[in-house]
Amino acid sequence: MPLGTILIAGDDKDSSEFLEHALRSQGYRVLAAIDGSETMNLLLTHPVDLALLDVLMPRAGGFSVCRELKSRPERRFVPVVLVTGLGRADDRIRGIEAGADDFLSKPLRKEELLVRVKSLIRMKRYADELENAETALYTMANSIEARDPHNEGHCDRLSRYAVALATQLGLPEEQRVTLRRAGIVHDIGKVAVPEQILLKPGPLDPNERRIMETHTLMGEHICAPLKSFRQVLPIIRWHHERRDGSGYPDQLKGDAIPMLAQILQIADVYDALTTDRPYRSALTQHGALAMMREEVRRGWWDGALLDALEATLIQTPVPVAASVAKAAASAAAGVGTLVLTA
Repeated sequence: MPLGTILIAGDDKDSSEFLEHALRSQGYRVLAAIDGSETMNLLLTHPVDLALLDVLMPRAGGFSVCRELKSRPERRFVPVVLVTGLGRADDRIRGIEAGADDFLSKPLRKEELLVRVKSLIRMKRYADELENAETALYTMANSIEARDPHNEGHCDRLSRYAVALATQLGLPEEQRVTLRRAGIVHDIGKVAVPEQILLKPGPLDPNERRIMETHTLMGEHICAPLKSFRQVLPIIRWHHERRDGSGYPDQLKGDAIPMLAQILQIADVYDALTTDRPYRSALTQHGALAMMREEVRRGWWDGALLDALEATLIQTPVPVAASVAKAAASAAAGVGTLVLTA
């Protein structure tokens, strides 16, 4: 079994032959391309563990191919080494800006090549393990959602609401990614909640409520081993807190509740209100926002965040639950207009 698949790209015949011989002799599988167009095609159609790109190859050079590859989420973890005879500092800066992981200078040296290749493929394996672990968590979260027919599409909608709200607030991309992940896995701890409690059509008794409230702690525990989810953990734990301290599990008050947890929380409340439940029908957008305004007056939510959510709903199309569309269609004239698109 090969140690990994490496793509060599460039029209420098001597360099390509040197690289191919050195890598094959160590047990790597090698793919070869002579220009930028062929390189991108191979990168997008074959599982590649590392790309060695000549900076000056024809039909899109190494900088352009690297930038294009790193812009694609499904390929962003493929390490790229730029092979160059250029020695200027600004060429290295261009490579770093394009997303290159390393550089090799001509003339190439076998020992340096093999050490760098081994290190970068080890990093790629680690990234693959993280992605596989994330996929497993997402699959578990989807299976939990599937237990409750009234929650169909909830995680997807919540992720979209939260990311759109974060965009409205001008938060950076890193925090939007955190909210997207949190939207998917925020209720993963419900895997430990018995189905008769999770699907109970009426109010929970005190003991049942205590069991239900453990899902935030269990969710944090499930996701804690994954280091890439470190920023997600506070959201999972605290997305049921209220600003007046009446939430759970830690009865945090005011700004002690992290902002990202408050963003997911207010989006979660909105989606819950605009979705059918066994004990009530979905509210229209107008009705849900009016109820949440009352809850702001009680001290539960941040009024400025609710203002931003309302602006987001007006400005940003977000997929809407069928129950929301049904509620809007049946609402009396003048009650409110649903501005989300299906």
